[in-house]
Parts: sequence; C-alpha cells; structure tokens
Amino acid sequence: MNWQRARTDEKRNERKESIYKAAFALFKNNGYDKVSFNGIAAEAGFTKSNMYRYFTSKEEIFLNVFAELFEKWFEDCTGRLHKLEQNEEVEVFAKAWVDSLMSHSQFLDLTPLLFISLEKNSSFEQLLEFKRKSMSLLYEMSNDIGRVYPDIQGEKAFKFLTLSYAAMANSWAATTQSEALTKIYQQAEFQILKPNFEKDLTTSIEIIIRGVKAS
Repeated sequence: MNWQRARTDEKRNERKESIYKAAFALFKNNGYDKVSFNGIAAEAGFTKSNMYRYFTSKEEIFLNVFAELFEKWFEDCTGRLHKLEQNEEVEVFAKAWVDSLMSHSQFLDLTPLLFISLEKNSSFEQLLEFKRKSMSLLYEMSNDIGRVYPDIQGEKAFKFLTLSYAAMANSWAATTQSEALTKIYQQAEFQILKPNFEKDLTTSIEIIIRGVKAS
C-alpha cells in the first residue's frame, strides 16, 4: 500500500515537472501575456482536462515554477553568504551575491515577469500561499545578511532585498535586446550605454549595501 502510494506520488511529480518545463520554455520565449493555459497543456503533451488535475490557471503554474526556481537560488545564495566573514568587504559580498544569480539563469529569466503575473488573475489563495513562502525564505535571508553586516538588521535587511531585487530585474531585462538595439550598442557613440549584467548589478549591490548601512 505504501509502495503503491509512493509510486503514484512519484508519477504525479513527474507530470508536474513536465508542465513546469513546458511553461518555463513558453514564458521565456513568448513573454507572459502571449502564453495561455491551453498552450502550456499542448507544449507539455496534456489535454486541457488533464491539466486541470494539477493546476487551475496559468497564473498558478507561473507562481509554482517561479517559487521552485526562487527556492533553488535561495539555497545557493544563503550557502555562499554563510561563507562570508562578519563585516565582509562590500565588494566580496556583492560578488558572492551576483555570482549566485549568474548560476541561476532560469530564475533570472522569469524575474522580470513576476509582477506581471501577480497583477493578473491569480487568486487570493494562490497569492497568499506564494507570499507566505517567499516571506519565510526572505526572512531567513535577512538574518544571513544581518550576520554578515550587524548594522543591517530587520527593516534595513528587507530594504536591501527590495532594492537589490529591483536592480536585478531591471538589469536582467536589459540584456534582452532586439536586433535593432543590438546594432545601436555596436556603434561607438553608444558603447557606454551597453548593458553588462554582471558588472552593472555588482556595482548596484555595492551602492545599495553602502547606502543601507549609512541610512
């Protein structure tokens, strides 16, 4: 009986993973608004009725995919923060932070779409579950930041998280360029404006840390 239940649960998880992979590919390639629940079902090889056994909307799928990617990045990032000394050099902290993000490109790909999803048709229950899980992880991360920088605690730590998230989303979104924009940045007069995610975000994190510490 227990073995049969385990096999059933494993199969269900495999099917959910297939849906996650299909949804991620569509969200990344087409943007949020151009992806439909039926489109995800077709990409994953499911009928619409079968999809409803697992999810009720594309918003729910997106939040689940994002939550899984966010948790993977969180585990990596906090692992790196645990290796830092108290009052670590800001440059060292910023590098560890950005390196963790660079290792999770799928999380970065969906980050700019998060608030588009939240502003659409997600139900109260779906958002509540997502927000509670996010807050739990962010609280743990704020404690890790406070260990590294004792003068960045509580509200200050969450301020850093809010500002760094905004900087990360904007910097990563800027890396997606049209053919015309790519040609523009190839011109000598516009080279200074060409986005460099790793460099730009590292500089932003350093500025944010110093600003929060001084506030």
